[in-house]
Amino acid sequence: MKLSSRKISLIVVLSILLSACGFRLRGDFLLAPELQTLYVSSVDKHGELTRLVKQHLTLNQVNIVKTPRAELPELRILKDELNRRTLSLFPNGQVAEYEIIYTVNYQLQMANQEPQRFSFELYSDYQDDPDRTLAKSRELALLLKEMRQLAADRILREMASIQVNS
Repeated sequence: MKLSSRKISLIVVLSILLSACGFRLRGDFLLAPELQTLYVSSVDKHGELTRLVKQHLTLNQVNIVKTPRAELPELRILKDELNRRTLSLFPNGQVAEYEIIYTVNYQLQMANQEPQRFSFELYSDYQDDPDRTLAKSRELALLLKEMRQLAADRILREMASIQVNS
């Protein structure tokens, strides 16, 4: 199907208008210049959240150094924990539904300043089915992956809102 020149012109005009107003796709975070080079540490340095945070930082053109230096900021992931709470039971007493609670604590240490501590929790409901164990375990793994992705996004969003005092 061939697009008419009128439709193409409309698409070009809309593209120019969107770019002129500063529109950006979600996920592109503008961090303070002082945070463009930093060291990332974690209690679980090979953990999934740490990997995702580093990946998000790299995608946003942040230089992550391999060794800490006193003059550079440090992002330290202090806690990355999953808990669950029973929401409902089947008539036979087995758990039918859980609430998954994902807790993240981290801090940002700027040179010669007190560390800024941050904490948040993400919640999600998960319905269990003992008759579909394999499918439900895969569903749970996908849910946890999504929650970690949301946590990494939130860390970057919070870092983008930080006002750095020099």
